[in-house]
Amino acid sequence: MISPARPLAASRAPLTLAAIILLFAVLALTGIAFGSTWIPLAQVWDVLLGADIRGKTVIILQFRLPRVVIAALAGGGFAIAGYLLQRVTRNELASPGILGVVDGAALAVVCFLAALSNESNALVTSVAYQPVAAVAGSIAAIFVVFSFAGRQAASAIRLLLFGTAVAAVLKSLTVIAMLVGPVYQAGQAARWIAGAVNEINWNEIRITAIGMLPLVLLVLIVARRLPPADLDETSARSVGLNLPSFRIQIFILAAAITALSAAFVGGVGFIGLMAPHLARRLIGRTVHFGLIGSFFIGASMLVGADLLVRVLFSPTEVPAGTVPAVIGAPYFLYLLMRNQRHD
Repeated sequence: MISPARPLAASRAPLTLAAIILLFAVLALTGIAFGSTWIPLAQVWDVLLGADIRGKTVIILQFRLPRVVIAALAGGGFAIAGYLLQRVTRNELASPGILGVVDGAALAVVCFLAALSNESNALVTSVAYQPVAAVAGSIAAIFVVFSFAGRQAASAIRLLLFGTAVAAVLKSLTVIAMLVGPVYQAGQAARWIAGAVNEINWNEIRITAIGMLPLVLLVLIVARRLPPADLDETSARSVGLNLPSFRIQIFILAAAITALSAAFVGGVGFIGLMAPHLARRLIGRTVHFGLIGSFFIGASMLVGADLLVRVLFSPTEVPAGTVPAVIGAPYFLYLLMRNQRHD
């Protein structure tokens, strides 16, 4: 169960949120400045404001800025989806990865890449359809989870259990699709699954942003109806809220946001688990502050992860998604053991 946030956290929420946004800005600027050569932060700032500095403008705008922007969009998207799932299931262990959403997107994208790529490893169709495949896969995974859950879908714990089982099956099917698909496609699919933010172009960023903007606006609208953490199904009915039906709507919305976040970056795990939990601890239970805080914490996590792997492994490109996986697995075990002690 989600533990109540400390009252002190709510009183300092605006200041804490400002600090989180400042941290993200510092990480983003540092991520743009760092690479094969260090570009002074003052020059980075000048280029972002429109200055043309020979030898630096192309590097910043065409190579480094895109990977920071897509990492921010994807990390923030995973975090918002995780916040929605944790809030509506009243369980801090809920996340897109646990509920099969990420794995549904992964299977759909791997099949998309395998079926619609030629022997030169180039897509024979527009890359704009890749997010469509990811969204379709994620929503299909959600429907599979609810179909298996049946009448037990009213139970958040049951949904988590069925979601975990469906995620395991989808992960296995993804591996099979990679093995039986074209050999030339396996490397690109493996890179996508690991979660990489390099080799991103502005067209892919534009597609992600255009698709995510209306979904985030919809989240801010429905956030007013998110039930309190301690509201059960019986209490929800007493205030006119059909919680099982509302939960399905939130699951679909979270699935769509997750799929768009993963469409070009890949199935980055555990950000959707960690970021909302940290936001709740730091900011409190205010929904809109929690959503905004989750977004910037998730964005900071993926931007910071990409910066970390570049510092540690340069010039080798290591997928940024490996860092949240290494940190997130022990964090999940910590949450699991803490919940068991409270039961």
